Amino acid sequence: MQEMTLILFKSIALFFLVWAAVRLMGKRNMSQINPFSFISYIVIAIVATLTSINLVNISIGFTTLLIWVVFSIVLDYLSIKSRLMHQLINGREAVLIKHGKIMEENLMRVRMTGEDLLAQLRSKNAFNMADVEFAVMETNGTINPYLKSDKKPVTLHDLEKNSAPQAEPQTVILDGNMLEEPLASLGLNPQWLTTELDKMGVSLENVFLGQVDSSGDLYLDLFDDAVELPQPKVKEMLYATLEKVQADLVTFTLQTEDKKAKKMYSKNQQKLEDLLNKLRPYLLH
Repeated sequence: MQEMTLILFKSIALFFLVWAAVRLMGKRNMSQINPFSFISYIVIAIVATLTSINLVNISIGFTTLLIWVVFSIVLDYLSIKSRLMHQLINGREAVLIKHGKIMEENLMRVRMTGEDLLAQLRSKNAFNMADVEFAVMETNGTINPYLKSDKKPVTLHDLEKNSAPQAEPQTVILDGNMLEEPLASLGLNPQWLTTELDKMGVSLENVFLGQVDSSGDLYLDLFDDAVELPQPKVKEMLYATLEKVQADLVTFTLQTEDKKAKKMYSKNQQKLEDLLNKLRPYLLH
């Protein structure tokens, strides 16, 4: 019983110690860490486990953990401060494709086969080797391809069109509960959200997820997937309203016989048309 109690307390202490050590070593994506960091995590986990079940003396275990954690942090700091140390610790990038040609020597150096290369390219949506101009393997093993200029997707910049800046959508409903802080960050209040839900004929309790984007569009996902909801289009509705006003001004211009009124309608119609041209990229894209 005494031994079990000791194991329990040691395990709890080691749990918090390892948690603190991992936090000190920094947040990392396990699929993208370098080999040395991966080994460090494995060693720390093994030492903590052996120490907690009394297979390793507690003083030896704590000393070993301290050494691995401190050395990992020091090496990370040195790699940040020195490019030479960074290359020594993490290695260097390897160019695998250059000017559309596979660099077989570099492929051999990183111990990768042609099939491995093709699989990695497919994971980045590069299914045709003829489309790839350049590809590099990063120090964490990730391969990043760069497509040839005539194979890259067309963007609004290529078409010389403007687009509205996109802000992060805010989750305002989760599991049927209203989240007031994200609403406030958008300059909205619970009354606004309640009104929008009433327009759609949906109760708050039936909403699994609700998000509002920077334009005020409310997206809802219900617990009942069989229910189809028309998603409001605030930007499109605003553009349509402005278009209708502009069309009305054109009509007034044609119908009136008063020269002064005709000139006023025509002038304002032109102003509104210019405004629509400026707003089109922001409201319709």
